[in-house]
Amino acid sequence: MAGIGPATDHPPTSAQVVSASQRRRGKSALFLVACGVAGLGPHWLEPGLRLMPASALALLLGGYSIRTVLVPALSRTRGAGGGESVPFAAGQAEQHDSAPPAPAVDVVVAARDEQAVIGRLVEGIARLRYPSDALRLWVIDDGSSDRTPQVLAELQADHPFLRVLRREPDAGGGKSGALNLALQHVEAPWMLVLDADADLQPDTLERLMPLAEGGGWAAVQLRKAVANPDANWLTRAQAMEMALDTVVQEGRLSVGGVVELRGNGQLLRRCALEQVGGFNEDTVTDDLDLSFRLLLHRQPLGVLWDPPVSEEAVLGLPALWRQRQRWAEGGLQRFFDYAPGLLSDRLTPGCKLDLLCFFLLQYVLPVVAVADLLGALITRSLPTIWPLSFVAFGLSGISILQGCRRGGEGPQLPRTHPANLLLGILYLGHWFLVIPYTTLRMALLPKRLVWAKTLHVGEDPAAA
Repeated sequence: MAGIGPATDHPPTSAQVVSASQRRRGKSALFLVACGVAGLGPHWLEPGLRLMPASALALLLGGYSIRTVLVPALSRTRGAGGGESVPFAAGQAEQHDSAPPAPAVDVVVAARDEQAVIGRLVEGIARLRYPSDALRLWVIDDGSSDRTPQVLAELQADHPFLRVLRREPDAGGGKSGALNLALQHVEAPWMLVLDADADLQPDTLERLMPLAEGGGWAAVQLRKAVANPDANWLTRAQAMEMALDTVVQEGRLSVGGVVELRGNGQLLRRCALEQVGGFNEDTVTDDLDLSFRLLLHRQPLGVLWDPPVSEEAVLGLPALWRQRQRWAEGGLQRFFDYAPGLLSDRLTPGCKLDLLCFFLLQYVLPVVAVADLLGALITRSLPTIWPLSFVAFGLSGISILQGCRRGGEGPQLPRTHPANLLLGILYLGHWFLVIPYTTLRMALLPKRLVWAKTLHVGEDPAAA
């Protein structure tokens, strides 16, 4: 399976894992120092020059935002959306009287301690309108300590399409290891990876598969919709964040940029997955890592607004903090691991520009902002990074408006009244805490790879 760097057919050795971890620590420290200098430096410039670096970047990223969010949104409003540049934006498949046989699909779910939701998932797969001889569900019980094994055994008696694989609790490799185990058994040309709390509409596969086959895609990511947006203010904010994410993903695709997989609801062409070496067992975010390896192998990725895949949002701030640390660490890891390839001629100039702007907004800006605030306190001057922050939060607000006003299938999106919009923008400020803290931790502490799964509660009030 894939290690760090080029894809390989063998898992990384323990020495390779240690070496990769050490390299990441060094790169994290270098990234932290560079962002610190960028945030502190302008405070020692002449007053008239202090805003120039941030203003220049704001112009670059502002143009990027207009090109990737506003222009595609206006095109959709005028009826030009869903064209060849964003083939999956409309989410509608044409029906043909003489359609070819449905391609076989293996649905794969890595499950650890999922007794609250695994039964609902299996029943949801049973409701899919898809030929029974072309559909299999593989659940990897990854060392569960609750009743997940017993629940799966009971479900197997009623659902012949269900296959169960089991791993020991100390099998290693995290979620990627569980998915790689399934990859050794599946035979269908397509592999749909779901989380245990996923919920699909009955017509999802019959609409998705013609688009995937006809488009020649190596992978397609479904829009992630929050199943419990009305549980509290935090789940409502996460619902807006998921809509924002897909709007930006569609926009990036429409201008020749990069689409990223999101773990839940990712359809993968098995031959493309095997070509890049399967799932990387030396990363905390298998989906983000796989996105870059497919990109470097010139395998095209698409994104689909409808039909969506529904999932639970976390209910409290401690769970959100743990989840976002993992996302931030995995996001930075992939840039550190694959930087040589991303800078090479394997990517087009458009992809490189897209990745640069995304990296600046998502990872550089939060760390620089903290250093800028520290510099302002030391020199008793005003912050200098605010033009760039204005662009970031402006892009976020526009994307939330576009996504929630667009609506869609699945759970209802939050209304875009001023209070919700303000909530969504303020909520996204948590990344200005998560990214700097995670970067500092990555630079100082050795990484111990564990599967820090998100708790899924389903209908279980005790679990909630």
